[in-house]
Amino acid sequence: MQGKGYRVMDCQGKETGRQGHQQRPDAQDRKERREQEALTERMNQIKHKIMVLSGKGGVGKSTVAANIAVALALEGRKVGLLDLDFHGPSIPKLLKLEQGQLRSDGKSIVPVEYLYGIKVVSIGFIMPERDAAVIWRGPMKMGAIKQFLSEVAWGELDDLIIDFPPGTGDEPLSAAQLLPDSDGAVIVTTPQDLALSDVRKSISFCRQLKLPVIGVIENMSGLVCPNCRTVIDVFKRGGGEAMAREMGVPFLGRIPLDPAIVEASDDGNPFIYFQNKTETAQAFMKALDPILNLKDKKPAPVVLPMASRTAAAVTKIAVPVSDGLLCAHFGHCEVFALLDVDMDGKKILRREDVTPPPHEPGLLPKWLHEKEARIIIAGGMGSRAQGLFTENGIQVVCGAPADTPEKVVTAYMNGTLATGPNVCDH
Repeated sequence: MQGKGYRVMDCQGKETGRQGHQQRPDAQDRKERREQEALTERMNQIKHKIMVLSGKGGVGKSTVAANIAVALALEGRKVGLLDLDFHGPSIPKLLKLEQGQLRSDGKSIVPVEYLYGIKVVSIGFIMPERDAAVIWRGPMKMGAIKQFLSEVAWGELDDLIIDFPPGTGDEPLSAAQLLPDSDGAVIVTTPQDLALSDVRKSISFCRQLKLPVIGVIENMSGLVCPNCRTVIDVFKRGGGEAMAREMGVPFLGRIPLDPAIVEASDDGNPFIYFQNKTETAQAFMKALDPILNLKDKKPAPVVLPMASRTAAAVTKIAVPVSDGLLCAHFGHCEVFALLDVDMDGKKILRREDVTPPPHEPGLLPKWLHEKEARIIIAGGMGSRAQGLFTENGIQVVCGAPADTPEKVVTAYMNGTLATGPNVCDH
């Protein structure tokens, strides 16, 4: 990955070479501006940026990412695949590209090409040994992500698929910061309760970063018998769909565990291409419909400044949230979802998630008043707290169900919000 001005790092994060001259301190600002301009220029040539996430390892995330890329290419789209799974890069193995190497043309990093012109970049391509561990701290990972986005000759692409490590660490956070116009995330899970619990955290993570969730794929959803092709529910079934419905995000489909697909993956043959007649491949293609139907240009939402809105037209509603759902006890929530709504048109205009200050008596009502909230919808609230909210000009709605803020607020605007007993009436 050498070329003029390019950094070459080994798996321990040590620089093994550099071409070009060292930057003087007084040139640092100009250097950073040039890097940002290069990144923006490269990314503007890519219509869709899609992140593939998982709450935990072992759910087949990289297999899904590789097959998404191949499936899109089979549809005639120009596709790039970026493997940022620093601690377990699987893409080279899944595509039989273990011998792939990145090179420089003197200006840019040249990706490895795969079937149908898919441009592939993997952290595995720059590791000196296949089994070497990548021991990098956060800033080093951030630098590598920025380099892969801004210095790789991606060219004009319809889709860039980005495969991340499991969890909610530095890598997806860095990419979300560098790609504010990303189309969103596809989250991969399995039917087990442990995996589903971690996915809830991934969804909450996306919401805090204002990263759209394209949908959830339930992988390994049943075992396909190699003899009769009947799907056997080895694990429980339907957990991913129920969780997606509970969290208010799209459910893309179930992908069964097929021995033919396991063999194809081990051989470096994407099943969507080499096993395209199987029920599993057909289910996978159906799950990709929302990605295939992404609009080429997503107009940015028009958000009017508060000063230009009339109180009659726009109201800010506060909803305490934990794990993506309304929190029964407002004082123990992770964040407050602040939703600007058009009460006349019954539309949600904007959502902002804000972290509350430490819970102290009388502090939250004043804080939410300063945030211009005029209604709070909660599961439970004591009478004293209700009085304090009222004194701060905030209407209180209690007994709301544990649902997504959007569903709760929409039901409230439509007059269909079913409220139960106040769980904290003291």
